[in-house]
Amino acid sequence: MLGVALAFSVHLINASALSEFSQAVRSVNGQPDLELRAVQGSFDEKLFEEVAQNPLVTVASPVLELASYGTTPDGKRTPLRIVGLDPLAAAPVSPALMPVASTDAERFSIFSPGFVFLNPAARQALPDAAFKLQSGLQLHEVRVAGTVSAGGAALAVMDIAAAQDLFGRQGQLSRIDVRLKAGADRAAFIQSLRLPPGVTAAEPGDAAQRVSNLSRAYRVNLTVLALVALFTGAFLVFSVLSLSVAKRAQQFALLGVLGLTGRERLALVMLESGVLGLIGSVLGIALGTALAALALKLLGGDLGGGYFAGVAPGLQWETWAALLYGGLGVAASLVGGWWPARAAQKLPPAQTLKGLGAAPAAGKGRFVSLAMVAAAVLLAFTPPIGGIPLAAYFSVGLLLVGGITALPGLIALLYDRLSPLVAHRLLPLLAVERARRVRESAAVAVSGVVASLSLAVALTVMVASFRDSVTNWLDVLLPADLYVRTAAPTGPAGAGDTVYLTPAFVQAVAAVPGVQRVSAQRATQLALDPAKPAITLIAREIGDPATALPLVGKPLPVPPGHIGIYVSEAMVDLYGAQPGTVFTPLSAAFRSLSGRTAKTDFYVAGIWRDYARQFGAVIMERADFERLTGETAVNDLALSLAPGASGPSVEQAVRRAADQFEGAGSLIEFASASQIRAISLKIFDRSFAVTYWLQGVAIAIGLFGVAASFSAQVLARRKEFGLLAHLGLTRRQILAVVAGEGAAWTLIGSIAGLALGLAVSVVLVHVVNPQSFHWTMDLVLPWMRLVLLCAAVVAAGTVTAWLAGRAAAGKDAVLAVKEDW
Repeated sequence: MLGVALAFSVHLINASALSEFSQAVRSVNGQPDLELRAVQGSFDEKLFEEVAQNPLVTVASPVLELASYGTTPDGKRTPLRIVGLDPLAAAPVSPALMPVASTDAERFSIFSPGFVFLNPAARQALPDAAFKLQSGLQLHEVRVAGTVSAGGAALAVMDIAAAQDLFGRQGQLSRIDVRLKAGADRAAFIQSLRLPPGVTAAEPGDAAQRVSNLSRAYRVNLTVLALVALFTGAFLVFSVLSLSVAKRAQQFALLGVLGLTGRERLALVMLESGVLGLIGSVLGIALGTALAALALKLLGGDLGGGYFAGVAPGLQWETWAALLYGGLGVAASLVGGWWPARAAQKLPPAQTLKGLGAAPAAGKGRFVSLAMVAAAVLLAFTPPIGGIPLAAYFSVGLLLVGGITALPGLIALLYDRLSPLVAHRLLPLLAVERARRVRESAAVAVSGVVASLSLAVALTVMVASFRDSVTNWLDVLLPADLYVRTAAPTGPAGAGDTVYLTPAFVQAVAAVPGVQRVSAQRATQLALDPAKPAITLIAREIGDPATALPLVGKPLPVPPGHIGIYVSEAMVDLYGAQPGTVFTPLSAAFRSLSGRTAKTDFYVAGIWRDYARQFGAVIMERADFERLTGETAVNDLALSLAPGASGPSVEQAVRRAADQFEGAGSLIEFASASQIRAISLKIFDRSFAVTYWLQGVAIAIGLFGVAASFSAQVLARRKEFGLLAHLGLTRRQILAVVAGEGAAWTLIGSIAGLALGLAVSVVLVHVVNPQSFHWTMDLVLPWMRLVLLCAAVVAAGTVTAWLAGRAAAGKDAVLAVKEDW
């Protein structure tokens, strides 16, 4: 039930968020036949005249898109998407963006400067009749004249000329929405335009499809993580049915004597397994729906990946998905019930009626286990399929199943050597000999613990490795004492182009007493490929890249006549930006930024780790960026303070400088390196909190399996324990034997679970993460945490076995010896 609930809820949340995001994109972008978009920022509006006059065009709608902040009178800042358009041209193409004036608005406010029209999300965040829009460090007051019906995140529509004037974008456009005449050849139309550098043609649905494609691996990984509970749930079904079959062994034997064949007994147990799975799946679907509705209400549509930030979708229930995940639950239950069903089929009726049970199965399958492990190793080196590490998932599954099937051999290997050491100690000898001589039963009993513990170990190592890598990454990227910005890192994409710090303000900050050094950074979005989301271009002072950047490998010397760039790992996977090569897509993008026709060669001098920008990022020297583009505005300042300087005093001085220079001291935000690090790691820990909960659930299910197995064996061994009581063992000693067996069995389970978990963690860290998210990390083994985890499992298994064996020391066990007399 729990596995179905988690997997189905994750699917509903992601599907609802993606659907809502797609609808929002369609409502904002409208329904044109074609979009002519800027690679970065904007392009000259002269292109619009050529497009509008083209005989193949029915309607051409110019659009200026910007990202900024709306500030209320009480100082609250709201991320806001600004869309400047021509209402007359946009009406047939983007009806959701058509302004609807309020009853008290001026008659021609739709064409007047200083008026905006808000969508529902923006109206909720900005309820006042007027608010201020931020451009640079300046605030411009605008009045709310009405609404638009577009959904999605907060959005404001205004006249395109007013938007150009307010944000200093005279003569600039972000895109042109084009509707062609019926029967027009789209490719011929694009070719006839001879688009200038920096302008690309895109399909209307590309934006939603880009996010869907790139978020696919993230969504699949979440679903696989949720299915961990389904995987361990199969062992729970296995344990419950094993207990049930053991309790009813004599009933099955009697039915066999009366004519019920082994195949019919197998079908009966499988039917019970299917009914159990069906009930659990139905309850899981109901619980998953409730969990998804609660998560969408409390968290929105973003589960931590950053793909659907700002989307607040409603629940969209899918019947086919419910049937699929319900079917998976039933299938897991049937798989878990197969072995107990086979045990019921193979019961020898005569021996079982006498209470002797079935003879232990001969150990076999070592070669199968080795073959599975070998196949898992080969699959780990297989590339992803469609951006999803499917082979790696199968590799993890084969490692787990192969390791579990090798348990009998591991038990023999360990306890054949341990048995002579305890030969002269009665109670330990009984416990060890039981595990050694019925190794198949011991392997079955601890298989759930091995599966759950191995997954817990793998997740623990992966999270620890990720956290350690993020910590080291932050240490390298945060060398300064204090950081200054005006655009929040969680603000809208592209806000750095409209919310920035001027060179004069940077000079004023450099003159503040206590500031020893100022390093400025500029970040902007570049669309290198219409089929992929925009990358982030970061211009900053690099100096020595080996110490200033978290490089993977050593930096390469930049050839003369080239400009050195350092790309994130995602750029290598998504764009093929290999070290030692010239990255031509960036050269084409810079021709559009600078307006120059001369080609600039960008040389990939190194790869750096970036855990913040999943779509790719490029770092270059700020001096080269300013020389090529002429842009001198920056987004962030890193301040190195003089010895003895006080951080709060410097903050106050910088804020006073902003007040005196721009009158916008309240728009400046400060953070120390330690604060950024603490906030980042807090967000990290919160994002991975669910993994610890899943570990606990998996281990609890595994221990339940141990309890069920021991309970089943206690029932089957009543005569054995009764005989021990007749031979003089006290109740306490019999319980000690059972507890010793539990310790011996869970010790083997812990050793095997630890080894398998470490193997799975290698696949997760070095295969699944790079293939899914395009970043690497260093493998870190938190030995203390792992040892404590294994010790806790052994202790819990021992106590569980003791509790399950309490019935073995009762009077019924003594009387059971007389049952055959």
